[in-house]
This record gives sequence, structure tokens and C-alpha cells, in this order.
Amino acid sequence: MTLIFKIVPRSLWQTAIQEGRFKGAPVDLSDGFIHFSTADQVRETAQKHFVGQENLLLAAFDTDALGEELKWEPSRGGALFPHLYSDLDPASAVWVKELPLGKDGDHVFPELGK
Repeated sequence: MTLIFKIVPRSLWQTAIQEGRFKGAPVDLSDGFIHFSTADQVRETAQKHFVGQENLLLAAFDTDALGEELKWEPSRGGALFPHLYSDLDPASAVWVKELPLGKDGDHVFPELGK
């Protein structure tokens, strides 16, 4: 199993759970796909796009479960990032954990394994 990660505001995730689908955050909707990061990319994603933000969650997904709608495409520095070209069932998350801010202002990541 290969895990990829989505950083998401708690309020958007709660709405997704109630509706039974996650259409994406505003940046996802604008770009036409749901942005994910690998374990090696997710900390930089947090630093680049979520600096200082509170009430965030980190959701992990199995790449195999996302099917053919998951594409690996070049982004920052030519690195391949996972992009999902469909809505996402929040129940398909392997796990969802808090992503709090530490005293230094950086997000404190949980163990990224299963």
C-alpha cells in the first residue's frame, strides 16, 4: 500500500463527511483536480500553502483505492505529484489525523505510516 496525503481544513472535511463526498478545497476546484502529496512532499506542501493555518487535518489515502482517476503529474521543481480527477469519498481515507501548529509555528506531523 502506498499512502498519499491531503491537508484539509477541518470545516471542509466535516462538510465532506456530511455530504458523502469531497469535491476539493478552493484551489482544487480552481485547478480541476484534488491535490495530494507524497510522504516526502507533504511537509513542504504545508510550509508553502498552509503556513500558520490552524484547524487542519491530514488525511491519508491508499493510491490503489483511488483508481485510474489518480494521475502523477509534474509540479514543484518537476517532481511528480498525485492529482485526483474526481470527487473523493471521505470514507475511503485510511486515516485522518490532526495537524496542529507547534510552538515554533510549524505544523506537527503525525507518523505517516499506517
